Amino acid sequence: MKWIALIFSVTFFCLKLTSQPDRIDITLSEIIRIAQGEAPVALIAQTRLSNNYWRYQSSLADFKPQLSLWGTLPDLNRSIESIPLPDGTEKFLNRSFMNTQSGVRMSQRVAQTGGLFYAGTNLRRIDLFGDFASISYLSAPLTFGFVQPLFQFNQYKWDRQLQALDYESSTKRYSEEKETIAYDAVNLFFTLYLAQLNLEEARRQKIYADSLYQISIGRFEVGRIAETALLQIELRSKNADTEVATELLNYQTANQNLRNFLGVKNDVEFNLQTPEILPEYDIDPVTALQYARAYRSQTTEFRIRLMEAQMDMEEAQKSGGLNIDLSGSFGLSQTAPTFIDAYRNAIDQERITLQFQIPIADWGKNRARREIAKSNLDLTQRTIEQDNVNFEQEVILRVQQFALKRSQLELSLRASEVAQKRVEIAKSRYQIGKIDVTDLNIALNEYQDARKAYIQAVWSLWTAHYEIRNLTLFDFINRKSLAENPASLN
Repeated sequence: MKWIALIFSVTFFCLKLTSQPDRIDITLSEIIRIAQGEAPVALIAQTRLSNNYWRYQSSLADFKPQLSLWGTLPDLNRSIESIPLPDGTEKFLNRSFMNTQSGVRMSQRVAQTGGLFYAGTNLRRIDLFGDFASISYLSAPLTFGFVQPLFQFNQYKWDRQLQALDYESSTKRYSEEKETIAYDAVNLFFTLYLAQLNLEEARRQKIYADSLYQISIGRFEVGRIAETALLQIELRSKNADTEVATELLNYQTANQNLRNFLGVKNDVEFNLQTPEILPEYDIDPVTALQYARAYRSQTTEFRIRLMEAQMDMEEAQKSGGLNIDLSGSFGLSQTAPTFIDAYRNAIDQERITLQFQIPIADWGKNRARREIAKSNLDLTQRTIEQDNVNFEQEVILRVQQFALKRSQLELSLRASEVAQKRVEIAKSRYQIGKIDVTDLNIALNEYQDARKAYIQAVWSLWTAHYEIRNLTLFDFINRKSLAENPASLN
């Protein structure tokens, strides 16, 4: 992809230096490669994929150990405050002290249980000022703890699974976008190619019509054709001028559309080469369906929709029942007037807490929530089943259409060859006076129709080819998957 873009840049630069028209010979395969690698829509798709990749990496980081340093350096307080006395009364006293503390904490979220485990160490120092100046330390050399919800909805478990599926779907969508870009490139190529052929044919017909008109004038002067025939040929010559102007405008419009799609800002005129004929290959509908199920993003999105409905169902079932929060901690601590002594002869400290909540009466609210979630789950399952049937039918239909379009191409090629031979014979017979102008016009129109039908058949086969690739994300020519490999993004 990069070397094609380099060829474009060098070509544009050389053409500009020599002040020559920017006319570039290019094939269909090159157009597709440029479109998939350098076109604005391709760059947008790459940026979107990169964004999804880093969003997924961020979600994975939430379930990895988190290490943090915290502190208050310092907290200086000089004020008059109300202080409780031993006899239960309060007294306003002037206080002047500085509180300084810092620590390190590591925590780990467990997605399977929704719990949180942590460990840390911290140190606190208090400086008293004034008549009773003193310094004291409180150390906690090591602290372990956990917080574990019981019988509750675990959002973390579902989020982890959904985020993995969402990223899988995004990589498949990127591969599908590349095939869609190729599909669009094929359409723009053939639109321009057909316009290019029509313009060339219009110019040829103009030359031939003018030549035929001159011949007819001579034949009219000697009385070999009627004036009505001469007028008909003259009208054809004038119509040829209009046809050339019309096809030139169509060509310029199609050329501009292709330039915009590829992101080419230079004033380039593409000279499209004859499109390649696709290699013959057969597609088994069952095999195509297997690839579509394995690689298509739509199948992953079915799983996401079903999992979200199941998540809502579980949340509705557990949010209104027994909820228990179990937490505990174990550590060592010591206090002393010096830093060294604060770490000597540390004493252990333990704490465990069990909190619970049991609903007694909610007047049917939780039951209603459960019934709604169950109904939504059933609806989602049935909708997915129908969407999956439609998806499979579309894959099979596209495969069948592809085989039909291959047969149509062979028939249109033969029809084009026959029409071309017939028009050559008709031209020769008209020049020697064996047929009239009406028969000649019929032969010319049939040739043009046959030629366009052949190009349309080639066009249709190419678009069908990329439709199959988009639906299955499989290259049946090279026998390899087209699904993006997430590892390639690292």
